Amino acid sequence: MPFASCTLKANKFYGLRKIKAFTLIEVLAVVIIISILFAASQPLIGESARKTKESVLKSNLRGVRDTISRFYKDHERYPESLQELVDKKYITALPIDPVTEKNDTWIIIPSSTQKKDVYDIKSGARGESLEKVKYENL
Repeated sequence: MPFASCTLKANKFYGLRKIKAFTLIEVLAVVIIISILFAASQPLIGESARKTKESVLKSNLRGVRDTISRFYKDHERYPESLQELVDKKYITALPIDPVTEKNDTWIIIPSSTQKKDVYDIKSGARGESLEKVKYENL
């Protein structure tokens, strides 16, 4: 009888070891589906990032233009440079153009051809926005 009892335990042991698993085909199918979804989402992610950069650019331009106007109201002249706005504590730092990712690519527009002051600024980025407007015309 002890032998039969051992066989029974062995059968129970082997019965517990039967574990269901995914087949290689099932795993490959899931990997392929995830890859297709990832590839399809890439253009949307790129467009979203570009929209964000353009929105930040417009906001930075609006902020600096407002600051130039405040400076003019306070001093009855335009600043000689963007750095003067920082030096006189109108802004804490020169804003970064999010398209070029630099703060020294701004195009300075003087109040007249004879003066070297800052009447307006434009983006120095090349190309067009998603709205088909050149960055320098924003």
